[in-house]
Amino acid sequence: MRNPHHVCRVFGSPWEGVHGTSISSDRHYGRHWHATFGVGIIDEGAQSSASGCGNVDAYAGNLIATNPGEVHDGRPLGGHFRRWRMLYLEPDALRWAVDAASAGAARDVALLRPVIEDERLRRVLGALLRMLDAGSGAPQRAPLDALRCEELLVQVCTMLVARHGALGLPARTASADVSRAREMLADGLAKPPSLGELAAASGLSKYQLLRRFREVHGVTPYAWLLQQRAEVARGLIRRGTALSEAALAAGFADQSHMTRAFVRHFGYTPGAWQRAGVRPGQLQ
Repeated sequence: MRNPHHVCRVFGSPWEGVHGTSISSDRHYGRHWHATFGVGIIDEGAQSSASGCGNVDAYAGNLIATNPGEVHDGRPLGGHFRRWRMLYLEPDALRWAVDAASAGAARDVALLRPVIEDERLRRVLGALLRMLDAGSGAPQRAPLDALRCEELLVQVCTMLVARHGALGLPARTASADVSRAREMLADGLAKPPSLGELAAASGLSKYQLLRRFREVHGVTPYAWLLQQRAEVARGLIRRGTALSEAALAAGFADQSHMTRAFVRHFGYTPGAWQRAGVRPGQLQ
């Protein structure tokens, strides 16, 4: 039997809400979502994944992109593994970079395609990811040229939105009959409500709630809860909270449960995220 292959590196940036990953893996990721925008490059191999536009395939040289909250998965296509790099941007970071290049740009942004063919964008994104990776982590690595790095970030974000996104789109809101259930889950990370309580608050039967919640959010209430715990823990760690304290504050039973959730959803451990030095800063 072939041994599993998964190598993941996470690296920070000089800006709040911006980080990157470099992954080589044969792992099949289950359905999940991120609170950030994501844009990346398939460097080797290929993958098939679910997206907001249905199932899509991406090959070496293609760009891949996700919106905040967009449910997706991922698995190798036509081979044992694939290698890819990603840039993740919190919504405010993407808007900041776009506004920095285009004053008065609209606040609401949505990326329209999960797989993109754009050679110029691929080159600029690749240069940015190489600089961030080289300047992150170990002290012996080359220091970041902050101005050049910021130029690349603004170019990437501006090209991404101008060529492959839309400005001024209304934010997608949850259906009224499940929005209350989602709020209850978010407010009860440590002691979540029962399915019956969620259904009663939504005016639905338990089966109706399960079906409607998955239609709106792409995952079941329990899967959404686990992902939300991981996102909350990631934010706490970024702000300097100790790993064990972040785990409990986010509703995990202990640090090992948090570690398993991080690996499942993000591909890296909480310790790797902490060591990447991803900290909130000031967008200017």
